[in-house]
Amino acid sequence: MTHPVPEAMSPGPLKRVLVVSYSQTGQLAAIVERILAPLRADARIAVHVETLRPEPAFPFPWSFFRFFDAFPESAHLVPPALAPLTLTGEEDFDLVILPYQVWFLAPCQPITAFLKHPVAACLIKGKPVITVIGCRNMWMLAHEKMRGLLTALQARLLDNVVLTDQTPTLASLVTTPLWLFTGKRQALACLPVAGISELEIKRCIRFGRALLDALLAGRECNDQPLLPGLQAVVANPRLLVSEKAGTRSFYLWGKLLRWAGPPGATLRQPLLVLYVLFLIAIILSVVPISLVVQTLLRPFLAKRLDKLKQQFEQPSGSGIDRLSQYDF
Repeated sequence: MTHPVPEAMSPGPLKRVLVVSYSQTGQLAAIVERILAPLRADARIAVHVETLRPEPAFPFPWSFFRFFDAFPESAHLVPPALAPLTLTGEEDFDLVILPYQVWFLAPCQPITAFLKHPVAACLIKGKPVITVIGCRNMWMLAHEKMRGLLTALQARLLDNVVLTDQTPTLASLVTTPLWLFTGKRQALACLPVAGISELEIKRCIRFGRALLDALLAGRECNDQPLLPGLQAVVANPRLLVSEKAGTRSFYLWGKLLRWAGPPGATLRQPLLVLYVLFLIAIILSVVPISLVVQTLLRPFLAKRLDKLKQQFEQPSGSGIDRLSQYDF
């Protein structure tokens, strides 16, 4: 008696990757998709994208008051409610990718909500994590806050990828708000396109290619970065003074606004108007003055700035020695 030969069973994926996704404008989602493309194309890698849905949803484009009304909770890392996750916390992943936007010099509220969710405590504990930041230009103190949140979860931060708007600072001070309030990346023909360039987004595929090699080699099990030599992050420590001033003002004014009531409270609106006037004064005075002073003192600050640059570029660094291997 002969028995039928069982069909060959395809082996399951060797590695499982969790991606926690929230993108208002769609730009961060495009960045993530470029990174994931090489992983999705390989049957040995299983990718699960968990899309966060705040309740109520944050609008895009923003209204003026709704935008500024988000800063007190952002600055104080107060999480909004999230729609139920598809994950239970019992799943096991080999790598976690956390892309996030910077809101008011802090991680955006939805990603903060995920990291403070009980499911995240189960999923991320002891796991290797890669963060991906997409923002205008100030991200250093948000990254420090993210480090704190991950440390609280006992996660292992292996890499940090940062993409910023490369248009001149003064131009982006106009183009970014116009994008947020109108939904148009180029609201006026005389201004440059807001956001991260399409070329830089396309080049993010280099990170996915390097991650694929690293995962198949099991390097995520170590505590060394997986993305060195790919110019993952270039820090500008000259912006740190402005970041510190902005962070302090967001925190102090945020405390006052939270005292006035929850998001949407009527008493918040006049306080928000006062704060916006205060913020404009800071942007027009503190930011340019700090940059001028640093320029004048550059010979004396060179070592300090170089040390800060190296500090904030960790763990992935700004080196380029592997670009020829993974860039297109």
